[in-house]
Amino acid sequence: MPQSVPSQSAEDYLERIHELIEEKGYARVVDIASSLDVKQASVTSMVQKLGELGYLNYEKYRGLVLTEKGKAIATGIQKRHETLSRFFSLFGLDEQTQKQDIEGIEHHLSPATVDVLSDLAGFFEANPETLKQFVKSRKSRKGNKLAA
Repeated sequence: MPQSVPSQSAEDYLERIHELIEEKGYARVVDIASSLDVKQASVTSMVQKLGELGYLNYEKYRGLVLTEKGKAIATGIQKRHETLSRFFSLFGLDEQTQKQDIEGIEHHLSPATVDVLSDLAGFFEANPETLKQFVKSRKSRKGNKLAA
């Protein structure tokens, strides 16, 4: 039986739960609702669904705990997010633009595409002169378009 892939919304919840656990040592419904700007009832519903799918458990006094399956998904999302951030940072995009773009595309990229972007970021990091040439080329093309 093929492994079910979590929805974009489920991925967002798993990512946020993982981040809260890393930051605070626990994740509560109220914290998730406030950080994702959704109603607690929506969080409760998603948490139940994620529990049924085997991504997390509720433990008394500890709150939500990701299962190994849930941790694997959450860390994969986190790595994908970090790769995109690393890639966009190379080109001088501001943090707000990066955040909006990453949130918009991160759920739609295949692992193969993310891997290519990671390799490309690594290439530019290892070859800063090539990166400078690219940035310079971009600026000159933009200048030419403005002059036309």
